[in-house]
Amino acid sequence: MFFRIIGILVLCGSFAVAWMMMSLNSFGTRPLTLPEEGVTYELAPGSSLSAVAKDLASKGFLDSAFYFQLMARLDGEAANIKAGEYHLKPGLTPRSLLSLLVSGQVMNHSLTIVEGWDFKQVLAAVSAHDALKKTLVGLSDAEIMNKLGVPEMHPEGRFLPDTYHFPRGTTDLDFLKRAYRSMEQLLAREWPERDPDLPFKTAYDALILASIVEKETGKAEERPQIAGVFIRRLKKGMLLQTDPTVIYGMGESFKGNIRRSDLRQDTPYNTYVHRGLTPTPISMPGADALHAVLHPAKGKSLYFVAKGNGYHHFSDTLAEHNQAVRKFQLKR
Repeated sequence: MFFRIIGILVLCGSFAVAWMMMSLNSFGTRPLTLPEEGVTYELAPGSSLSAVAKDLASKGFLDSAFYFQLMARLDGEAANIKAGEYHLKPGLTPRSLLSLLVSGQVMNHSLTIVEGWDFKQVLAAVSAHDALKKTLVGLSDAEIMNKLGVPEMHPEGRFLPDTYHFPRGTTDLDFLKRAYRSMEQLLAREWPERDPDLPFKTAYDALILASIVEKETGKAEERPQIAGVFIRRLKKGMLLQTDPTVIYGMGESFKGNIRRSDLRQDTPYNTYVHRGLTPTPISMPGADALHAVLHPAKGKSLYFVAKGNGYHHFSDTLAEHNQAVRKFQLKR
C-alpha cells in the first residue's frame, strides 16, 4: 500500500510538472498585452528580475510575473537583464521580451549639431535634451574643455556637426566627447590630403577658415568658390572683410544689423580691421566646409556679394564688385 501511494504521488507530480511546463511554454509564446503603438519601458539600473516581472504584470503587459521569473531562471538569464530604455512593440512575447532585456538593445535618442552653430548654441541644445544626463550645468567654457581633457583649448569649432544617436542616460560630457573626437578624426583624415600651396601653417588654421566659409553660405556647391576667394585674399595680404566675423566679435551687442561703425569696431574678430584669420573659429564647420578650404576652387575672383536668393555673385576686380553691389544690394 505504501509503495502504491508513493507511485500515485510520483505520477501526480509528473502530471503537475508536465502541465506546468506546457502552461509555461504557452505563456512564453503568447503575445504581451501592449497598445497598438507599442510602449516605452525603462528598466532602472539595479532592478531585480522579480521587481521587473511584478512591474510589467502590474501594468497589464504580462499575464504572470511568476511565470516570467520561472522562465528566466530556467533559461539561466535571471541575472543577465540590462538596464535601459526599451521599446516594446506589439507582437512581442514574454520569451522575446526576455531576450530583448538580456540583449541590452535599448532605444536610441538623437541630437543634431547643426552646421554653423556656435558653442553656445551647442550647449543650449545639449541642455534642452531630456535624454541626456546633465553634469556640466553652471560650468564655464574653460571648465568644460578641461573636463574633456583639453585644457586651454577654445571650444569654438571643435565639435563636428552631425546627428548623434545615444541611449537615455548618456551624459552631456560623453556626448561632447564624441562630437569632439569626430572633429579630430575628420581633421586627421582631411589635413594630410590638402592641396599644395595653401596659406595654412596648421590644421587649426584650416578649421578657422572653414568656420568662416560655413557662415558665409548655406549652399554646399558654393563653398569651394567662397574658400577660393578667401585663400587668394590671404595670399595677397588683403583683409578678409567678412561680416560673420564682425558679428561674432560683437557678441551680445549684435542686434540683427551691422552698421558702418560696427565694421570699424576694433575686436580681435573684425576682419575689416585685422588682416589674416580670426584668433579662433567662429562656428562649428561641417565636413563640406572643411573639405572646401583644403581643396578650394581655382579662379581669380577676389570678391563676392549676396544676390538675395541664397547664392553669391563673384567678381575678379573691385570695379566689377562695386557694380555687383549696386545691382544686388542697392538695387540700382
